[in-house]
Amino acid sequence: MTNHFEIGVSSFADTMPDVDGNSITSEQRIANLLEEIELADKVGLDVFGIGEHHRPDFAASTPATILAAAAVRTKNIRLTSAVTVLSTDDPVRVYQQFATVDLLSHGRAELTAGRGSFTESYPLFGYDMDHYDELFQEKLELLLAIRENETVLWAGEHRAGINRRGVYPRAVQDPLPVWIGVGGNPASVERAGRLGLPLILAIIGGAPARFAPLIDYYRESARAAGRDPATLKVGINSHTHIAENAQQAADEFFPPYSSLMNKIGRERGWPAMTRNQFEALRAPTGALLVGSPDEVIEKMLYEHELFGHDRFIAQMGVGPQPHAEVLKAIELLGTKVAPVVRAEIAKRKAPQLVGA
Repeated sequence: MTNHFEIGVSSFADTMPDVDGNSITSEQRIANLLEEIELADKVGLDVFGIGEHHRPDFAASTPATILAAAAVRTKNIRLTSAVTVLSTDDPVRVYQQFATVDLLSHGRAELTAGRGSFTESYPLFGYDMDHYDELFQEKLELLLAIRENETVLWAGEHRAGINRRGVYPRAVQDPLPVWIGVGGNPASVERAGRLGLPLILAIIGGAPARFAPLIDYYRESARAAGRDPATLKVGINSHTHIAENAQQAADEFFPPYSSLMNKIGRERGWPAMTRNQFEALRAPTGALLVGSPDEVIEKMLYEHELFGHDRFIAQMGVGPQPHAEVLKAIELLGTKVAPVVRAEIAKRKAPQLVGA
């Protein structure tokens, strides 16, 4: 893997109708998504992640299937889930699917395991929400056992045990990278640090600075478990849109973003989002990276000062955002933003010459 600061894109393959009621089919959205991944690869981005949801707003319920298609259409970009809802999946199949993506991509697959920001998969697959954390903990244990051992001996409470059975195919990478995706839960952060797994934190609201203690806690948890925090990667995932100038970026992104957030808000009892609230989130210390290339560069560098992280993932194509706008944003991220951010972070990390 590259040692430079990694910059990539994630998508949930949103299929919401636009403000005029026009819908996109899942077939077309997935075709668009593959075009977005190909472009991200072409412009030199490091990673593309696909989320897992089981509701009509999103076309991606099986990230590994889409990533497998992307694997044979790309050359360099790493391909990951964002996230795999491990609590309601079978770790054997999860490993097999991502090992297959790894084979197809010649060693570019990763997976990000999480508990999910929505709960539809629990009743869909017959799991009890009362076991929310227990399911994730047990299945993560099994996934890591499969990753480490070709022949598995394992027993748990929520899945039948495995008595010295082999799991195939094996990934090209040994071990297959497994990240932990969190939304701010301290227990999840502690578990990732204790297990020595790389962490990706989704910041979807509020001030990024308030999440800095969680990253400190992650590194402290790793150290307490006898691990070197410097060897563990940290990623940040945030809603992002880039256009040629700030006003264009804001005007393009506010309608689809507010449509999605208001729809989720109606389900969860949140008030409707106003343009003023959106602009506050877009401000230099807010959660949204929405603006011109220069503005997004400044916010990425500001967040790097907060977190000292290794990877930034721009969640794009939010809500009913037009495909052409997403493609332009990916192009600008790869050609205008990423080179400057990588160079500046490399400069900051370089040892300073005494007396220079």
